[in-house]
Order: sequence, then structure tokens, then C-alpha cells
Amino acid sequence: MKILYYGGQKSGKSSLAEKKTLKLSNQTKPFYIATYNNSYGDNEMQKRIGRHQDQRKGSFITIEEPFNLPNVIQPEETYLIDCISMWLLNNIEKKEEALLAQLESISKINSHMVFVLNNVNEGVIPMDKESRRFVDMTGVVGQKLASFCDEVYEVKLGIERRLK
Repeated sequence: MKILYYGGQKSGKSSLAEKKTLKLSNQTKPFYIATYNNSYGDNEMQKRIGRHQDQRKGSFITIEEPFNLPNVIQPEETYLIDCISMWLLNNIEKKEEALLAQLESISKINSHMVFVLNNVNEGVIPMDKESRRFVDMTGVVGQKLASFCDEVYEVKLGIERRLK
């Protein structure tokens, strides 16, 4: 089973994705793939990471992988990948084809995967080139994920709405 949770910042998507992942894991401890590249020295992000870690309370085995998801996903396991937006940011200099190839590769692995993706596509077109690329690639990556996920949920105000 592959599932996508898609929503804005602080929409509740990570909490809902964690609950779904634990349900899919059938009493075994699932893996949490943390995609944030911790080399930026951003204190505010460190606080966010701490809150996410507290929220998980040891329910997951954490794997930190900011760049190459196929390297850490094995068959017959359960994974929460939080979040694809950070993975995309870390890999923004790579070609679109390379990023989509990574996603295609993991789509073929026989494992439960729950993906979290930020909705950044409903605002104005950004003025700078890098931000436009990130927003555009988030849309492209989101479409790719939705194409192979069995279920897709939009999350707003902590409420999930099934789209697929």
C-alpha cells in the first residue's frame, strides 16, 4: 500500500500520516525516513525536528536520508517518508528526470509507504527562479506520487479528505 498525504504547513498531515503508517505496520515498528538535510544550521528547523521526534515517541525507527530514497527502502517493510518537500529541496539542482526516476524506482518496491508532501502550489507565482522551480517541481513530484499511490489524502485543519 502506498499513500500520499498532501497539505499546507501545520495542516496536520504528518500526524495523520504517522497514525496511518502505524496502522499499516501490523504491530511491527515502522521506519521513519527523515529527509531534512540537517546541514543548514537553521535553529527554527531544529525546533520543528524536535517536535516531530517528540510526537513519534519511539514508535518508529528513524533513518535520515536527505538525497537518495531508493538506497534505504527495502521490500516487505513499512515506511513513513516525511517529507518529500524537504527531499525535493535537497535535490533541487538535479534534473527533473533524475528525481522522477527515484520515485519510479521506489514505486516498484513491495513495501508499505506513506508520503508527506507540502502544498505550495496554491499561491502566486514566485518572483525568483529557484522558488519557481521548487513550486513547479512540487507539482510535478506530487502528480508522480499521486499516480502510483493507492490512496491520496488532502489535509486541511487536521481533517483529511480522500481524493483517491
